[in-house]
Amino acid sequence: MSLDAAVRCHDDDAMVKQPYHLYVERADPAKNMARYYAMEIGQTMFGEACLIRRWGRIGKRGQEKQHVFEREEEAVRLFLYLLKQKRARGYRPKTMLRPLHR
Repeated sequence: MSLDAAVRCHDDDAMVKQPYHLYVERADPAKNMARYYAMEIGQTMFGEACLIRRWGRIGKRGQEKQHVFEREEEAVRLFLYLLKQKRARGYRPKTMLRPLHR
């Protein structure tokens, strides 16, 4: 097969069907705690579903871990499990301090 030839393939089957993004924070000034946790489901260059997690102190780079799955459903299952876990530990969506421009 030539690289110049038009090839029909069903990339839609391999692509992430719905965007999953999460950013939550947990802060307690009395304990000098200011943490963030972020997750998103994307796709590797080979078409596999990938859950990327980032966490650390607010304002710092922190750490990152990637989980690669054959099926998007597996990534979503872990995403929802981790979301439930973080909510139970007190992580909440960041609240805006001022309204957006009108």
